[in-house]
Amino acid sequence: MQYDVFNGDADGIIALLQLQLYNPTNSVKITGVKRDIALLKRVDVKAGDTIRVLDISMEKNLEALNNALVMGADVFYVDHHRTGDIPKSDNLKAYIDLDANTCTSLIISKLLDNEFHLWAITAAYGDNLFAKADEEADKLGLTLQQKQQLKAFGTYINYNSYGNDVSDLHYPPTELFEMLLAYSSPFDVINKVDSVYHKLSTAYDYDMEKSRAAEVLFDSKVAKVILLEDAAWSRRVSGVLGNDLANQSPSKAHAVISYNNEGGYTVSVRAPLLNKQGADIVCSHFKTGGGRTAAAGINHLDRSELSEFIRVLSDYYTS
Repeated sequence: MQYDVFNGDADGIIALLQLQLYNPTNSVKITGVKRDIALLKRVDVKAGDTIRVLDISMEKNLEALNNALVMGADVFYVDHHRTGDIPKSDNLKAYIDLDANTCTSLIISKLLDNEFHLWAITAAYGDNLFAKADEEADKLGLTLQQKQQLKAFGTYINYNSYGNDVSDLHYPPTELFEMLLAYSSPFDVINKVDSVYHKLSTAYDYDMEKSRAAEVLFDSKVAKVILLEDAAWSRRVSGVLGNDLANQSPSKAHAVISYNNEGGYTVSVRAPLLNKQGADIVCSHFKTGGGRTAAAGINHLDRSELSEFIRVLSDYYTS
């Protein structure tokens, strides 16, 4: 049996999209909302299985990964998040790059000799790697309008991944993946009048307009923290809003806080664009926190921990 285990955001979906466009294979697909990263444990592993794992932290899946390797599965693992200790096994092929200016889709694109590099650039834009995406787009001679279109598309796909559960999303990630699989180029989707690109664009604009009235909990020279109301639209914008704020004030760290189903908060953190490090360290202070150096999050923060989180965030970037 072949399994594809991937993050439901732009980077995870487009990483798998490139692999499937390059070499179509039948597989069982396992994914979820952006925050749902402990995905490997959902695989009912048997000897001889092939598992591709894309854009989910190895550190958060180590137990399941070790189990899969012990069971005799072959694992192809591509990611750019914290790893923990990478297992040593002949059955594991791991392509990990922790550089703050790369993403899983760019790693995949390199492995595929940039066969579908326009998609990888779209994913990089979606992961808020604007400078890197622009650099790659310039290598291909894309116009300003084309770069803006890919930036918008990546943002929309990423926006669709945020929520407490799949019911918060406009499209389940597997469904969105299947819709995009019909197109070898993102411009084919963009140029189709009734495509998912245009539907997500309308939804994104509507939700982002609502976010302008978000409550500011903390604002200083080094960090800004905002709290969104308890609603599905708030959960959908929680990640892309952080990216938007980071680009508006690149010298500040930003945290977007939304309510979750457990009576606490979900937190999305962006390191300053001019100092793309520390987001994972800040979030790892808390039990369900993790991520990468430039962008990280906390799946569940108790309401009693909110003041402590703001202090940790502010102190880290003040020091």
